[in-house]
Amino acid sequence: MRIRRAEAADLPLLQDIERAAGEPFRALGMVEIADDEPPAADVLERYRAGGRAWVAVGADDRPLAYLIHDTVDGAAHVEQVSVHPDAAGRRLGRALIDRLGDRAAAGGLAALTLTTFAEVPWNAPYYSRIGFRVLAESELTEGLREIRRTEKEHGLDRWPRVCMRRDLPGPATKL
Repeated sequence: MRIRRAEAADLPLLQDIERAAGEPFRALGMVEIADDEPPAADVLERYRAGGRAWVAVGADDRPLAYLIHDTVDGAAHVEQVSVHPDAAGRRLGRALIDRLGDRAAAGGLAALTLTTFAEVPWNAPYYSRIGFRVLAESELTEGLREIRRTEKEHGLDRWPRVCMRRDLPGPATKL
């Protein structure tokens, strides 16, 4: 497995990964999530062109997983990380998140953040296992509050959601 920047030719494959990664939500009764359309090609292109889209590829250089991110209030915010179910269990999502963490720390950012479903086993419980913690309401930055408002408008709050953070090592802790 190798991680590289997403290329323009990858974008339709990222949409396919997203659709496939949504299917397991169906078994949890989250049909709307399973049926949700992936990010549009122009949205993915903005992430790609901005250097904010990464893929984990197999030996054939075909994407198996992807991550897109923003910077929100001094943290690298994981907008989306998805792994094709056929590649599940290979730690591809974690590798993408760790790569983002390394790049963010090198760029002087303090943390990684994300929003996710609190009770879906491969969401908040998984992120807790790889070093994220749930943020209390009082810890939310204005940027995270805005993301949560948008998620509520899109109906994602039909299921419990949380904001999570993983602090990154600063220059003093890298010595």
